[in-house]
Amino acid sequence: MTTMPTLSALALWALWASVTMWVVLQMGTPLDGREPDPVRTVASVDLDRYLGDWFEIARYPNRFQSTCDGDATAAYARRSDGRIGVVNRCRAVNGRIIEARGVARVVDDRTSAKLKVRFAPAVLSPLPFVWGDYWIIGLAADYSWAVVGSPDRRYLWILGRTPALDREALASSLAAARVNGFDVDRLQSTSHSSSSEDDMP
Repeated sequence: MTTMPTLSALALWALWASVTMWVVLQMGTPLDGREPDPVRTVASVDLDRYLGDWFEIARYPNRFQSTCDGDATAAYARRSDGRIGVVNRCRAVNGRIIEARGVARVVDDRTSAKLKVRFAPAVLSPLPFVWGDYWIIGLAADYSWAVVGSPDRRYLWILGRTPALDREALASSLAAARVNGFDVDRLQSTSHSSSSEDDMP
């Protein structure tokens, strides 16, 4: 006589299935077993043209910008040691300006499109996990907009030299993200007040 599985056995099976599904989703591997194509950067970046002030146009929600309510900007400047100084700013819900200072280094000298960025104290710089990936996967010919993502597709930003992009520029930046396998529907737009340009670092 066939024995029916007990309730505890069914519960364990359900738990195993849930954990397996969670692991698959976290890894970003499709259920059909196919690996997604690797994220590709632009062919080359002239860092001297790339440096300067940028406005955040849109981003994937992320934990380290969870308190930002708008006016998100980034400023990049060459340092005397050859690395790049980073100043990120945004406006919190209470109107307070939040600032984070960091440093970036190029990790692909051939293209200058792959960088690592850290905001942790310099004493921790030997630790690999304090450095985050900053890949330039889309860039306007005139450097008026850029698309920055991570190779695991967990992070995505659209940046512009002005607080807003025109329709054509926005469509081009979204296309650069989409062709790299990013879900552009996850992007949340960033609002900018009339004074945001004056608040640039």
